[in-house]
Amino acid sequence: MRTNELIKEIQRLPIQKRIFVIEKSIHSLRKHEETNQMKKAADVLYSDYNSDKELTAFTDLDFEEFYEAR
Repeated sequence: MRTNELIKEIQRLPIQKRIFVIEKSIHSLRKHEETNQMKKAADVLYSDYNSDKELTAFTDLDFEEFYEAR
């Protein structure tokens, strides 16, 4: 379906359904943008985490047994 056809179909909907379509579209756009921003941030920091041992110092403890003191 072409964009113009889609817009015409949406315009034919009752106002409540049009609002619903708009809200869902905005939510989808925000989620997509948030995911893109997180991926970009992870890509930027990837080399830092690979090379800077201070950033990953505590991961050495990941597989050690942990006992809670009570």
